[in-house]
Amino acid sequence: MNDDNKEDTPKGSYASPPCLAHEIDPAYFDPLAVDPVQWRDVTRWRKATRAQLLADRKSLGVARHGAISSMLAAQVEELLRDRFDGAAGMVLSAFWPIKGEPDLRSLMTRLHDAGVVVAMPLVEVKAAPLVFRRWTPETKMIRGDWNIPVPPPDAMQLLPDIALAPLVGWDNERYRLGYGGGYFDRTLAALKQQPFKIGVGYQNAKLPTIYPQPHDIAMDVILAAGND
Repeated sequence: MNDDNKEDTPKGSYASPPCLAHEIDPAYFDPLAVDPVQWRDVTRWRKATRAQLLADRKSLGVARHGAISSMLAAQVEELLRDRFDGAAGMVLSAFWPIKGEPDLRSLMTRLHDAGVVVAMPLVEVKAAPLVFRRWTPETKMIRGDWNIPVPPPDAMQLLPDIALAPLVGWDNERYRLGYGGGYFDRTLAALKQQPFKIGVGYQNAKLPTIYPQPHDIAMDVILAAGND
C-alpha cells in the first residue's frame, strides 16, 4: 500500500520529461500549462506504456488473477475498517472489471451486506463527467458505454464519499495511469466535495512516474498486489 502523507506530495510537481529526458531543460515542464510538444511526448509515452501494461495483464492465468483480486479485496476491507470504521452508511463507488482489472464484485456484495451504499460510475454523456448509480446484488445490470454492465437509468444517482479507481499504471506520487479517456479525472474535477480516492491495481504496474500533467489528480491511497 502506498499511503504517504498527502501534504508531503507537492501539488503539480513533475519528474523529468519522457523520451529525451536527459536532453531537455528541467524548465520544459510547466506546472501551470501544457506545452504542446511536452503533451505530445507524454501522450506517446503513455500510449506505449499503457499498451505494454495491458498486455502484461493478459498473461495472468485465471487462478492468479483470482488470488490477486482476493488480496486486493482484503486490502480494501482493511483500509475501510481502519479509516472509516467499516464505512457503513457511506457511499462507495466501485467498478465492474474489464480488460483484466481486479475483480472486486464479491467485495461489493460483502460491503453492501455490511451497510455500505455501493455505487457504480458510468458514462451518461460522452466527454462529460461520469455519473454514479446505486448498485445492489439484486440490480439488473444493462450494457453501458464500451459494453460495460452498469445499473439501469432508474437506479438512484449518488455522490461517492469513497471512490475505488482501477489502475493501468501508478507511481510513487500516487498518480494514476488510466485508459486515456480522462473521464475519471474530469469527474473528480467537477465534484465540489472530493471523495477519498483509492487506486486499486497490480504491483508490477508501478512506474517511476506517469509524467503528471495539470489535469491529473493524485489518489489518496494506492492498493496494489503482486502479479510477478
